[in-house]
Amino acid sequence: MANLAWIIPLALVLIFFLWAMATYNGLVARRNESKNSWSQIDVQLKRRYDLIPNLVETAKGYMKHERETLEAVVRARQTCVDLSKAGNIAELAKAEGALTQSLRGFYAVAEQYPDLKANQNMLSLQEELTSTENRIGFARQAYNDAVMRLNNAIEMFPGSIIAGFANFQRGAFWEVESAEERKNVKVSF
Repeated sequence: MANLAWIIPLALVLIFFLWAMATYNGLVARRNESKNSWSQIDVQLKRRYDLIPNLVETAKGYMKHERETLEAVVRARQTCVDLSKAGNIAELAKAEGALTQSLRGFYAVAEQYPDLKANQNMLSLQEELTSTENRIGFARQAYNDAVMRLNNAIEMFPGSIIAGFANFQRGAFWEVESAEERKNVKVSF
C-alpha cells in the first residue's frame, strides 16, 4: 500500500498538466480564429478599395462639377489602404467610417445625374460595392464574435491563469467611434 501512495499525486499532476494543455490550446485556437476573422475583413476591404477607383472613374465624366466629392472619396480610400497595411484596427475602423460617409455623399450627389444613374457600368459597380459592403458587415460581426470569445477565454477563471502565464493579449473590437458615422446622409434636391 505504501508503494501506491505516489499514484495519487502523480495522477493530480497529470490531470493538471492535461487541463493546462487543453486550456492553452483553446486560447491558441481562439486567437487564431480572431486573426482569421480579421483576415476575412481585410479581404473584403481590399475588394472595396479595388472597386472605388472604378466607380470614381465611371462617374468623372458625368460629375464634372463635383470634383470635391470625388476627391474626398479618393482621399478616404487612400487613407484606409495605408492604415490597412499598418494593422491598427482602431484607426482603420475610424478611417473606414470616414470612407463610408464619403461614399454615402458620393451616392447622394450621383442621384442628381440621371444619365449617370442609368449608366450600366455605374449600376454594376454600385451593385458590386453594395454587395461588398454587406460582406464587410458580416465579416466585422464574425470578427467581433471571435474577439469576444478570445477575450472571454483570456479573462475567465481558470483560463485567465494560463493566459497570464502565456502572455495572451485581449483582442480589439471593431467599433464605430464617432456619432457622426452613425448618422444617415442628408440628401436634398
